[in-house]
Amino acid sequence: MTSERDFIYLDHAAATPLDARVREAMAPFESDRFFNPSSPYAPAVAVRRAFEQARADLAHAIGGKPAEVVITAGATESINLAFGSFAGHVVVPEIEHASVLACAATHDHTFVRVNKHGLVSPDDIAAAIRPDTELVSVGLANNEIGTVQPLRAISEVVRAERVRRLRDGVTTPIVLHTDASQGAGQVNTDTATLGVDLMTLNAAKIYGPKQVGLLWAHREVRLAPRVLGGGQERGLRSGTENVAGTIGFARALALAVADRKHEADRLAALRNALQRALCAAFPEAVVSGHKKHRLPGSLHIAFPGIDAERIVFKLEDVGVLVGTGAACAANKDTRSHVLTAIGMPPELADGSLRLTLGHLSTEENTARAARLIIEVVRGEYERMAR
Repeated sequence: MTSERDFIYLDHAAATPLDARVREAMAPFESDRFFNPSSPYAPAVAVRRAFEQARADLAHAIGGKPAEVVITAGATESINLAFGSFAGHVVVPEIEHASVLACAATHDHTFVRVNKHGLVSPDDIAAAIRPDTELVSVGLANNEIGTVQPLRAISEVVRAERVRRLRDGVTTPIVLHTDASQGAGQVNTDTATLGVDLMTLNAAKIYGPKQVGLLWAHREVRLAPRVLGGGQERGLRSGTENVAGTIGFARALALAVADRKHEADRLAALRNALQRALCAAFPEAVVSGHKKHRLPGSLHIAFPGIDAERIVFKLEDVGVLVGTGAACAANKDTRSHVLTAIGMPPELADGSLRLTLGHLSTEENTARAARLIIEVVRGEYERMAR
């Protein structure tokens, strides 16, 4: 059996390891500086200052203000807070993460179709907006096929509708939310550049601690409390603050933003080499996601007629860890809603692998992974031909 240290990890979209620099930043607040930031004595007040500085650092990294950042227990809670703050109709692309789709389903909603590359059209978003639409939510990048959405253009659609309502004296609000969890560290997450009103981020996707996230909300957006209690986080989600986690998140996001250009170029080169190798070995293989507008570390590839779940386990036996789709849906024995939405035939969808590269990826282990994937897939085809 392959030891954990010998695995080649190609599932960074599911989870990332804690960066050593992040662990170092968190360590004092998990030991000596353990104090509750709401306590009145000096050591606790110092912890409060550190916590609020982390909030300011998070805000700075995305071009926001500290008062606009709500610390949560991860992306799912942030998404629930965003959707729970609006009562009207919502508009959502049909390929969004399960947490977004589930929240949308609690509202009067419209799921917007995407094209075969997973791109949603701003014109289709505009057509889906109704007089009672209050929230449009479009993920920055898809977690399965890596397609990056034209958020800036979509923001112009939402802004135009907001201007029209103000001109006509209509008081119904309309805002744009994005779940940017999957894109952070690989594409730009500056809120002004994207033109969004609400943004969800997740520390666990950027080599930070798990169960820590944020919801950034423009100062003009009114949020509704979701967790009642002691009044922390402006009363929006009460509970003793996760100081160590928040400080780790701030460090992870600062590193992700600072390293983004270099890391994106590095991952794109590795991804392209992996894609070339697999497609050369299997010309019938199908790569999904937009060729140009795709996360640099993302490769979704399908092998016709293959059972991908068998391949996942066979690859694990030879030391390669890969995914077949969203990790939270991997054990539900259902075909990916994303692949269905882009029109992928079932026999192709069932043979698809999600290969996502990251900090643990190197030129050497990516090339080795390509050789092992080719060997395993070829062996499976030979077995099926007997």
